[in-house]
Amino acid sequence: PEPEPEPEPEPEPEPEPEPKHTDKKLKQDLNLINDQKKQKTDRASSYVSEKTETNTNKVFISDKITTKTPHNDRDVENHEPKKMSWFERLKTGLSRSSRQLGDSISSIFTKRKLDEETLQDLEDVLIQADLGLETAMRITDSLASGKYGKDISTDDVRTIMSNEIKKVLEPVAQSLELDLSHKPHVILVVGVNGTGKTTTIGKLAAKLTAGGLKVMLAAGDTFRAAAIEQLHIWGERTNSPVISNKLGSDAAGLAYDAYEKAREAGSDVLIIDTAGRLQNKTELMEELAKIVRVLGKHDSDAPHTVLQTLDATTGQNAINQVEIFRNIAGVNGLVMTKLDGTARGGILIAIAAKYKLPVYFIGIGEGIDDLEPFAANDFAEAIAGKHE
Repeated sequence: PEPEPEPEPEPEPEPEPEPKHTDKKLKQDLNLINDQKKQKTDRASSYVSEKTETNTNKVFISDKITTKTPHNDRDVENHEPKKMSWFERLKTGLSRSSRQLGDSISSIFTKRKLDEETLQDLEDVLIQADLGLETAMRITDSLASGKYGKDISTDDVRTIMSNEIKKVLEPVAQSLELDLSHKPHVILVVGVNGTGKTTTIGKLAAKLTAGGLKVMLAAGDTFRAAAIEQLHIWGERTNSPVISNKLGSDAAGLAYDAYEKAREAGSDVLIIDTAGRLQNKTELMEELAKIVRVLGKHDSDAPHTVLQTLDATTGQNAINQVEIFRNIAGVNGLVMTKLDGTARGGILIAIAAKYKLPVYFIGIGEGIDDLEPFAANDFAEAIAGKHE
């Protein structure tokens, strides 16, 4: 029998015609593609960016870290909720502060022209919201200069308030600079117990290790077993070695040993936790001064960064805490935590206006991603409720 003929192959589909471009349109498309490639390259540098043009040893902790989560078809089918952007989370975190402020402003500016009585009422509201006298006066002066005697809406007030708050915050919204010509770069973290010191250290370690830096942690709060245990947990989560000692041991001696071990291990950054007992200021002052002194035996510039954590829920007490720790430990940077649990987020503005200290990070939750570099414009718009 004759073999059956092989079936003829199906004809290949004709390629779709190329879209017609004018030269101008083609150039625009190429520019867009190049811009997108550049953005991907920029984002790949993630959270830690090196300023190579001036000093290759300097690292600036600035951009928000982005992590890619692998997905599969099952993820797509489940329609997992999209994660909120940082600004959306910030707005949500500051919603109590902005809502309380907004309600008070609305009650003042309902069918009223801007006069002296209205300005005084607004100033009182802003001070009660913990923005501070200096910022309150800035806002009312700005309103008076352009709107006095005229009808004014709450939206007008929100816009002017946002602009003036931004002017106060922009000078202090700085990137944390790590000078790796000092290796390890020592970050001493201070603050009252309960302000989130240990958690902040863990989150910061996560950011730095994700950016490719080698981090070591030191459990310098030797009076609280929970603090030591918590730091060890963060060490495991971030793959950062933790130096600790028995409860009640000398914190300065621990800091000295931790520096030696960090240097031997080639660590880029050493982050040291400290006690925050304000019941006995003299004892605390002596302990922190001793830590600074023994670190200076290794490196005369250490600690290179002294970060203070502040709990936003404490309101005006946070101002007193900055005053105390500036004098005790030479604080040169701030981290504001727990902004999501309070209507007193305005206290950060009052502190910025009074002390002019850099605000490096803010925290709006317990998650590892809930600590981000401080952005003046985002904070000003969120607390003023500008986009509500």
